Formats: sequence, structure tokens, C-alpha cells
Amino acid sequence: MADMLNVEQLKAKAETLIKSISGDKDLLASFAKDPVGTLEKKLGVDLPDEQINQLIKMIKEKIGEAGTKSILDKIKGFFGK
Repeated sequence: MADMLNVEQLKAKAETLIKSISGDKDLLASFAKDPVGTLEKKLGVDLPDEQINQLIKMIKEKIGEAGTKSILDKIKGFFGK
């Protein structure tokens, strides 16, 4: 069963994840490629889809959608895709 977080807990998780993801290029690349899988693995908690999607949105807004896309484009270019 999925755990539910209140708004404050969700914001706190988002801030922690933003720091982790923005400070680690491999984690940022993983987040850009598979945000749901990356967050579930990083959190170690099964959140409801609504909350995981809200976290993804918060992180992308803070880091910047362009930042996650540019990392993914670089990775694809490296592998010739």
C-alpha cells in the first residue's frame, strides 16, 4: 500500500531531492530519463501516483525542465541515439 505524505512532508522531500538531484549528474540523468523510477528508488517509499507526480513537477520546476532535457540530450548524443 502506498504511503501518503502531508503537504509539509512533500515539500521537505522535494527540497531534499532537489539538492540530491541537482548535485549529482548521474542522478540528474536518471531523473531525466525515468523520473518515477528514480524517485521511488531514492525515496524507498511507495507514494501514490498523485504525490509522485507532484514531486516530479516540483523538482522539474526548481531544477528547470531545460536542465533535465539537456542532460538527457547529451547522454543520447554520447550513445549516438
